[in-house]
Amino acid sequence: MPEPRRQYREIGPWNHEDVEQAILSDDIEALRLAVIGVSMHDEDWRYAQDLCVRLSSHPHFNVRGNAVLGFAHIARVHRQLDRAVVQPIIKRALRDEYDYVRGHADSAVDDTMIYLKWRYDDQNAA
Repeated sequence: MPEPRRQYREIGPWNHEDVEQAILSDDIEALRLAVIGVSMHDEDWRYAQDLCVRLSSHPHFNVRGNAVLGFAHIARVHRQLDRAVVQPIIKRALRDEYDYVRGHADSAVDDTMIYLKWRYDDQNAA
């Protein structure tokens, strides 16, 4: 499947009911937007983190990549993430088969290093 070109689009907040409906229906377009909206705007960083964790293993690369990018947003907005849960996901995403996911993993590495002072010691990260 060819990877689409990246383009910026303003994404607003999502309510939890709409997010759960998107998950139940596995609506790819809604999921890729919802994970960004939640990670950037939701006041509950744990809900946002849990959503990103859940979608970081989604079969569709756009959803998976946006979930990993969501970790970068949460780090920047909330200055909190559960390192033991999230850092292994980011490291795995750095080796994803799709450039889209790897690129967002690079952003997540950068933002977790800047805002959370995480270190990535292995040669495959940062």
